[in-house]
Amino acid sequence: MLIIVAILMIGACTAGPNPATNTASTDGAVAGFWLGWWHGVITPITFIISIFEPTVKLYEVHNNGAWYDLGFVLGAGLLFSGGSATATYRRRRGDED
Repeated sequence: MLIIVAILMIGACTAGPNPATNTASTDGAVAGFWLGWWHGVITPITFIISIFEPTVKLYEVHNNGAWYDLGFVLGAGLLFSGGSATATYRRRRGDED
């Protein structure tokens, strides 16, 4: 029973379909891989701004789908994994502070 409840809770957190995929925004653009990558890199700054400015969002809904998603994840991963890679390198060399 616990496994079923856990699966239902995880399933409830999944994202739904995006009806704006492959549709142009008001300026006529559809965000692709590189814009997704950039949005992933600037996520921490965008998040802080979005707290105070309701018109700023983390994610561009007018995107081309999986390529934008991949760019976003790689951009965010690049930013957030940099510190852990440095810590691992230091530990191997024995340079712990």
